[in-house]
This record gives sequence, structure tokens and C-alpha cells, in this order.
Amino acid sequence: MTRRVVVVGAGFGGLTTARALAGQDVAVEVVDRRNHHLFQPLLYQVATAGLEPSDIAYAVRGIVKRQRNVRFTSAEVVGADLDAKVLHTASGRDIGYDHVVLAAGARTATFGVPGVDEHAFGLKSLEDALGIRQHLLEQFERCAADPSLVDEGALNVVVVGGGPTGVEMAGSISELFNRVLRADYPELDLTRAQVQLVEMVPNLLMPFAEPLQDHAAEQLRERGVLLRLGDAVEEITAEGVVMEGGEVIPAATVIWAAGVQAEPLGELFGLETSKGGRIVVEGDLSVPGHPDVFVIGDLAAATDREGNPLPQLAPVAMQQGRYVADVLADRTAGRSSKPFRYRDKGTMATIGRRAAVAQLPLGLRFTGSLAWLAWLVLHIYFLIGFRNRASVLLNWAWNYVTWDRAARVVTEPVARRMPLEPEPARDAVREWAGRRPAEGGAEPARPADAIGEPGGGAEQPGYAEGQAG
Repeated sequence: MTRRVVVVGAGFGGLTTARALAGQDVAVEVVDRRNHHLFQPLLYQVATAGLEPSDIAYAVRGIVKRQRNVRFTSAEVVGADLDAKVLHTASGRDIGYDHVVLAAGARTATFGVPGVDEHAFGLKSLEDALGIRQHLLEQFERCAADPSLVDEGALNVVVVGGGPTGVEMAGSISELFNRVLRADYPELDLTRAQVQLVEMVPNLLMPFAEPLQDHAAEQLRERGVLLRLGDAVEEITAEGVVMEGGEVIPAATVIWAAGVQAEPLGELFGLETSKGGRIVVEGDLSVPGHPDVFVIGDLAAATDREGNPLPQLAPVAMQQGRYVADVLADRTAGRSSKPFRYRDKGTMATIGRRAAVAQLPLGLRFTGSLAWLAWLVLHIYFLIGFRNRASVLLNWAWNYVTWDRAARVVTEPVARRMPLEPEPARDAVREWAGRRPAEGGAEPARPADAIGEPGGGAEQPGYAEGQAG
């Protein structure tokens, strides 16, 4: 009898798992609440008008349609009966499985800082990126009508978080302001607009070697980004950012890139979790006591040989996806499997045009144009679909030659801020799951948020194998 493998999440880890199962006698069902795979490492370019949403998103059905043993279901997973091997979805449909791979990824972590949910933008979805882009362009239109708003901080941007996402975002916003929008709005004095990056530790890009950290800081300063290193945020308000000690940085735009936490599947399924909500796993990435349940990517609390948590990066999720497919093949053949070991092929981050840092095994380090070109090539390579690759390459070439970013159209007004951690929504999901209808009964109102979001290692490309939060 053909085994049923359900993969929850259509991110890097989930899709890699599904593809790796192509040659096995299994029926694979990929479940995600969104119908598209999202290349999260380039979300910041959508947010800063460099790319369109369709350039970095690809319909999951289009990805798996040629793989006969794989099908896709758009659904929100809200619970499970692990003993009965059944997943519960928000639509009321139960999905049975013989093996399940949880690759739901991560969401933005606010670390309990007041005001983040209400007054800051995250960057984990297309909606987040489009919200940032729309808001920035609206601020410029407001200031064009009333230039006095510039002095009130209407064009000020504060990026919180000095990891790859924060560095890439700050550098790209600075280039957008100084190279693109300065020409669009000659009536505005953009020397009065500030782009600041706040990081609570003394260095940017903490996983990188110190010379690369220093290079990134120098490049950002050259692009006009003000760095606040070793300075913690106390609160986000409608007026801006309140620092520890009470100083207020006036800003109409605050982007929260300070970290991620796992989607709460561990909590919903009653599984043991560690720091950041990551689910505790065995050496073969299965859940203790449930050998038929695997966890990969941002959701898994997997560790290296020294017991340190593996980074929440796309290459980790992709290697884990292929590993789980091998484990399933081993089990079918009656073979034992070695524990998962992550092979670090390096990590990269870009700061702006012809500026990037790359850290590879054996102590190899690159900066400047060479690292930037490597970053470009790897991101193009790991995009899904020829059309997406061609479109991104064409856009980047046009932007490089002309300093133009075509995706700067203001549409209908959007919400100024977007919630990052909708705790009430999670409670609604649990409440809804507890009153699921009997067969043929009326469907209760569907909660606004649930699990099954693209993820599985898409936080930030740590690429050497692709490089994502």
C-alpha cells in the first residue's frame, strides 16, 4: 500500500522534501495556507520598489504539477491527533497521513517590546513588503504636498535589527531615497530624511567574522545610513522609536527585523519546544515519541555536533528536506539512518550596489564586487521558475544601468502598520478547533490566522546553497 506523506509548509524545506520524494512509492500532499512559494530573501527588494511580487512568488501547483506523486492543498492546519495520524484544518477537513513533515517556518518575533505589533512593519510576507512599499511612497506624496512634514520625521525610517535582513533593508532604502526618489521629488530636501539602523549588540551581522562586520558598517555609513549599535529599543510608538534611556527617534516608518520565532505548531500539537518555539527533535529530525512526525527548517530545534542550535537559514531547511526523504527511503528498505549533519557552505549578505560580504568554509572571505556578484548569481539560481529568473535578472540589469526602480506605484491606501504576532488570532484558532462541527454540521466562523505559512528556513538566505528572515 502506498504510504501517505503530508508536508506542512511550501517554503524552502517543504518543497525540497516533496521534490526529493519524487522517486519513492509515496503519495505526497503539500499543505500551505498560501497558494504560492515565496522567495523570502528578496522580499526587501519588493518593499523598496526593485521587484514586483510576481518576481519572487510562484504558484505551488505550478511547481509540483509535473511530479505525479505530489499534490497541493491550500489549507490552514489548526491542530492534530498524532496518535490517530490526522491533521485538522480550518476548513473542517481532516488530512490523514503515514508520515508528516512539519516545515511551517517562522514568523517575526517582537521579544515583548511594546508597540511593535501596532506601529512597526514586519517583513515575512508579500503583504508585509507591499505594505512597506506603499507606506514609503505615500509618505513622499504627503511631503510633496506639505514639505514641512519632512522636519516632523515623515520621511525618517528606522530599521530595528542588524542581521542580514536589517542590513539589506537599510542599504536598499538608502539607495531608493538617494538615487531614485530624489529625482522624483526635486521639491523635497532629502538631506533632512534619515535612515537609521538600530542594533542592541555592538556589531552588525553577528554570525560573520569581525572584518566583514566592520566592512558592512562602513558601507552603510557611506550610503548615509546612521548606525545605532549597542543601543536597545524600549518601545515603538506612532511617533517613532523610544530608546532605552528615553530618547525618541522621530520616524513615520519603523521596520522590525530583529529576529524570528517558530510558527506555533509545537504548541498547537502539544509537542515539546525549546527557545523560540522550535520543536525538539531526535537526531533523525523525528519528534520524540512520534517517529512518523518529522520537523525541519526554522521550526526544528536541531543542533550541531557541539549542541548549538542550527541557524534558521534556507540551506539548513533544504538539506534537512533531502535528509528526511532519505530517512523515509531507508525505513522502507529496513536500513538505519545516520543523524542529520548540516554542511555549512557559507553565508552572504548584500549592503547595496557592488557591496556585499561573503563568508565561506576554510576561512575564505570576500567583500565588494566579487561578493556582490556571487550573491546575485546564487539568488538568481535558487529562484523557482525560468520566468522569475529572467524577470529578476532583467530588472536588476535595468536598475543597474539606469538607477531606476519601476515598481513605485501607489495604489489604494493600505493599513499603516501590520500586526506581527497576532496572539488573539492564535487563541481564536484554538477555540475554533475545539468546536469543529460534526459531520454534516454547520461550519463555525473561520479564524483570521492559522498555521501553514510558507517557511522552513526562509528567514534569511545564508546562502552558499542558495543564500535566507
